[in-house]
Amino acid sequence: MTAEPETQEHGARDRGAVSYQAGLSAELRIAQDYERRGYPIACQRWRGRAGEIDLIVRDGDGLIFVEVKKSRTFDRAAERLSRAQMRRIYASAEEYLSTQPLGQLTDVRFDVALVDGQGALRMIENAFGHF
Repeated sequence: MTAEPETQEHGARDRGAVSYQAGLSAELRIAQDYERRGYPIACQRWRGRAGEIDLIVRDGDGLIFVEVKKSRTFDRAAERLSRAQMRRIYASAEEYLSTQPLGQLTDVRFDVALVDGQGALRMIENAFGHF
């Protein structure tokens, strides 16, 4: 029996699976960092009609919506966040807030957490105002 030759599609699928696992690992590291700093995780990979929010973190009575980006460098990771993606995150956050007791009156913040190729972390608090 001979091995099946690797097709371009098969290689892309493998790279996609590796990227997916790397993203999950980055999200776990970021969640652990928030917890270490005293912020409990409310939800991971919350999915609404508008899209997914990587992490939702409690900050007292408020919430922090966190987008995690991983790439070889911090700059490349930051470049991967588009305006369209920010709009989807805002829309998803609004949907999530509709499930909360204070709804739209809940204090919120949007952070971006960057992970580089060596696994180093960089947090940008209130990040959407910086982009």
